[in-house]
Amino acid sequence: MYAIIKNGGKQYKVQEGDILLFDKMSLEPKATIEINEVLAVNAGELKMGAPFVDGAMVTAEVINEGRDKKVITFKKRRRKDSKVKRGFRRDFTRVRITKIAA
Repeated sequence: MYAIIKNGGKQYKVQEGDILLFDKMSLEPKATIEINEVLAVNAGELKMGAPFVDGAMVTAEVINEGRDKKVITFKKRRRKDSKVKRGFRRDFTRVRITKIAA
């Protein structure tokens, strides 16, 4: 059984037991999240939503929060004496999918 959910403008294909990195939600560890924005559920047969599946819900448990590895963006224009170096670290909330209810 799997579901396709929407969180933070992104879509994720999830199964029970999966561990995902969502955008930072400022929640304590062991907190429970209920995600109602379920786009599709497959439990033997595929149910598509328009845009969301009625009555479907995905429950997740917060594991921890943290920061990703640094991503460096470097732009160089040859022979122009022009270069830009920027770094970025994404804040995330790590969650474990505990239940998919269709």
